Amino acid sequence: MAKPIQLAHFVFQTRQFPEMLKWYQDVLEADIRFQNPLLAFLSFDEEHHRIALIDLCTMDPDAQQKLSSAAGTVEHVSFTYASITDLLENYDRLKKMGIEPHWCVHHGMTISMYYGDPDGNHIELQVDTFDSADQANEFMLGEAFTKNPIGVDYDPDELLEKLRNGTDVATLLQYHEGPVSTPQQSANRQSQ
Repeated sequence: MAKPIQLAHFVFQTRQFPEMLKWYQDVLEADIRFQNPLLAFLSFDEEHHRIALIDLCTMDPDAQQKLSSAAGTVEHVSFTYASITDLLENYDRLKKMGIEPHWCVHHGMTISMYYGDPDGNHIELQVDTFDSADQANEFMLGEAFTKNPIGVDYDPDELLEKLRNGTDVATLLQYHEGPVSTPQQSANRQSQ
């Protein structure tokens, strides 16, 4: 089976968003690639993001209560696969072992699957959707990403079936605008 080709990024949840943003800019000499009141994506190289920050203070009160112990922790670690074929075949292999993602989301610049380990840590397995980092960075500066910096849900079984039926890879990687995805919505759809 295919293995990831690189460690992609870390995502931190924080209640000190401005301080964390400045710290990573200073320490890593990172540039802000995208920022809104909830999220910031930073990179120190050609990649669209190496560090992401989630501002817990902008979330609704219920979410803050549930995540009160999560501030200052790593939200997830991400690993990149070489192709959509590798990502989907790995999904199938893991599913046969009883390991399924709790969130499948097309972020625009990546197609991603989020899994939880036995301790509750999250990992993201992803594939880049653009041929170059420049194209991904351009997408992040565009209107679609500004309107929805999270992404849209997708069904990995449907994508795998399309792949095996000969749908070309470029078509599988295409981003289609839609409602903002959440892990809970995705899990509810997958359990139906």
